Amino acid sequence: MKRIFDNAISLMVVVIVLFLVIPLSAPVLDVLIVVNISLSIMILMITMSISEALEFSIFPSLLLVTTLFRLGLNVSSTRLILRDGGQAGVVISAFGQLITQGNIVIGVLIFLIIVLVQFIVITKGAERVSEVAARFTLDAMPGKQMAIDADLSSGLIDEKEARLRRYKIQKEADFYGAMDGATKIVKGDAIMSLIITAINFVAGLIIGVVQGGGDIQTVLNVYSIATIGDGLVSQLPALMISTATGMIVTRSVSDGSLNTDVISQFRAQPRAILATGVILLLLALFPGTPTLPLLLVGVGLAAGGLYGERSLEKERAQQPAPEAPAEPAPESPAAGEAEYFKDINNVYSLLTVEPIEMEFGYSLIPLVDEASGGKLISRIVIFRRQYAQDMGFVIPSIRLHDGAGLGTNQYIIRIRGEEVARGEVLVDYYLALEPANPTSQIDGIEAIEPAYGIPSRWILPENKEMAEIYGYTVITPLTVMLTHLSETIKKHAYELLGRTEVMQLVEHLKKTDPDLVADAIPNIITYAGLEKVLRNLLKEGIPIRDLGLILEAIVDTGPNIRDIDLITEQVRARLSRTISRRFCENGQLRVVTLDAEVEKKILAALTKSDQGVYLALGPDVMQQVMTQLGELRKKFQELSQTPVVLTSQVIRIYLSRLIAQFYPDIYVLSFNEITSNIQIQAIGNITLQPQTAQV
Repeated sequence: MKRIFDNAISLMVVVIVLFLVIPLSAPVLDVLIVVNISLSIMILMITMSISEALEFSIFPSLLLVTTLFRLGLNVSSTRLILRDGGQAGVVISAFGQLITQGNIVIGVLIFLIIVLVQFIVITKGAERVSEVAARFTLDAMPGKQMAIDADLSSGLIDEKEARLRRYKIQKEADFYGAMDGATKIVKGDAIMSLIITAINFVAGLIIGVVQGGGDIQTVLNVYSIATIGDGLVSQLPALMISTATGMIVTRSVSDGSLNTDVISQFRAQPRAILATGVILLLLALFPGTPTLPLLLVGVGLAAGGLYGERSLEKERAQQPAPEAPAEPAPESPAAGEAEYFKDINNVYSLLTVEPIEMEFGYSLIPLVDEASGGKLISRIVIFRRQYAQDMGFVIPSIRLHDGAGLGTNQYIIRIRGEEVARGEVLVDYYLALEPANPTSQIDGIEAIEPAYGIPSRWILPENKEMAEIYGYTVITPLTVMLTHLSETIKKHAYELLGRTEVMQLVEHLKKTDPDLVADAIPNIITYAGLEKVLRNLLKEGIPIRDLGLILEAIVDTGPNIRDIDLITEQVRARLSRTISRRFCENGQLRVVTLDAEVEKKILAALTKSDQGVYLALGPDVMQQVMTQLGELRKKFQELSQTPVVLTSQVIRIYLSRLIAQFYPDIYVLSFNEITSNIQIQAIGNITLQPQTAQV
C-alpha cells in the first residue's frame, strides 16, 4: 500500500493519459470537471500566497500535468457531446445555460471574449515574462556567484551558507528555464481549446442535422449550449492557471505573499488614496456625470485615506526617537594634530602594517572601482579562493588605495608595508606578449610584462586581432595587474603566514581530527615550530592543504628531532604525491641531475655551527654549478616547464637555498619526494671540470 501511495502521482498521470482513449460517463466527467476547477483555484491561491518562486518549485511540472488533465477532459466531453446529442453532463449544461442566458449569440460572443482574453492577454503576457525572467536569471548567475565568493572570503558567511546560496541560485536558474518552456504548453493549450470548441460546434451541427434528422434551430440551440459550456469549463481553469503562471514568475521583488504586499504597500500611501477620493467627489459635481457611483466610491476612498493617514501618524508617534549621534572623534591630524595625538591610542594607530597592500595611480582607478565597472576586486576574490584550494593557505585581505605620489599609470605592491613589486599599465591599450619567433612585428609601445619579464608591446585595441595572427598573446590591463599581484603573493606567501594563521589552520583541523592535534601540539612541536615548517614548504611552492598529513609526519619524527630543516625534509617525503602532482606533467618529470662528484663536494662542504648547518661551497665549484644551471635553465624555458634539480635528500635543502640566491625560479627536489609511478627524464647533468694548475 505504501509503495502504491508513493507512486500515486505517477499513476495519476498514466490515468490522465488514458482519458484520451477511454470513454467516461457523464457523472464521472462532472466530478472530474469540478476537480479540475478546484485544482486550478488551489494553484492560483498558492501562487498568490508565496513570497518567492522557489517555494512552489514543482509548478512547471504541475503545469504540464494540469494541462494534460484538462485536454483529457476536453476529449472526453467532446466524445459525449457528439455521441449523446449534446448531453455531456450536468456541469457542462449548467455553465452553458449560465453564459447564454437564453441568447445563443450573446453566449458565443462572451465565450469568445473570455478565450481571447486568456489567449492574447494572460497567456501571451505570462510567456513573455517567463522568457525575460529566464534570460535575466541566467545572465545574473556569474555576478551572484562572485558575490557569494566575496561574502565567503570576507567572513560574512560560512561555507555552509555559501553552499546553500549556490544551490538556491542553481535552483532558480533551473526553475525559470523550466518555466520558459512550460509557458509554451499554456499557449498550446489555449489554441487547442479553440480548435476543440470549433470541432464540437461544427461536428455537432453536422451530426445533429444529417444523422439525427433534427431541425437546424433545435440542433443549433442544443449543441451551442453544450459547446459553450464545455469550452467554459475548460477555459476557466486554463485562465486561472495562466494567471498563476504570470503570478509566480513576477515574485522576484516581493518580500511576502501578494496579499501582504498589496495591503502593506497601499496602506503606506494613504495620501494617494485620499487624493483619488477627492478627485472622484469633484467629478460628481459636474453635470451629466454618474453622481451616485462617484459619490459612493469617492466617500469610501476619502474615508479610507484619512483613516490610513491617522494610523501611520500613530505608529510614528509610538516609535522611539532615534538617539542623537555621538560627537565624532577627530579622524585625522587635520582636525588639530597636537590635540589628536594627545590620545596615546591614536599614536598606536600609526603602527598598523597591512599584510598586503596595492597602491595605484589615478588612471587605474576605473579598473578597481566597482561603481565604475572595475573587476579587480572580484578577480582577487576568485584568485584567493583558487589559491586556498591549491595551496591550503587563505590569503589575507588586500588593501587597495590610490597613491598621490605615483604616476597616473603606475601601481605598487607592498608586503607588510614594504614595496616588493611595481608596474605600469596603459588602461586604453592591450599588452601583446612577444612569442619566441613572431611572424611579424606589431606596432606598439615597447614594454616588459611585469610578472614574468616577457618582452611585450602596448597596442591599440584595433590591432588586437592582427597581433594574435602574428602569434602574440594579447591580455588586458586588468589581467596584467592581477597576474603581477597573484605572482607576487605566491612568491611571498610564506611571509604572510603568521602565528595567527597557523592557529586558525590548526583549529580548523581540530574539527575533523582532534586526537592528532592533541598528540602533535605541543608534545612534539610548538606552534612556532609548526609555523617554520609551513613557511619552509610555502617558500618552495609546496601546498600545505593536507595539514593532517603534515602533522602525522611530524609526530612520526618523534620528539627528539628539533632541527626544523630535518623535520621539513621528513614532511616533504610524506607529501610525495602532492609534490609529484605539483611538478610532473603527464606522468613525466624533466629534471637536471648532479654528478656523484658534485654531490660529494656539496656534502663535504656542509658546515655545522651554533645557528645550524650551512653550505660553505668553494667559489670555483659554485661558479661551475651555477654556470651550467644557467645554460640548462634555458632548455626548460624552451619546453615551457618549471626548472627542477633532482638530488639526494641529505643535501636538498642546502642546495635549494644556494640556488635560490641566483635562480629563484629553479626548484630542488629529492628522490624521496617523487612517487614510483613517475617517469624521470634527465635533460642535463651538472659535472665538475678539472681545474688547470696555475704556475
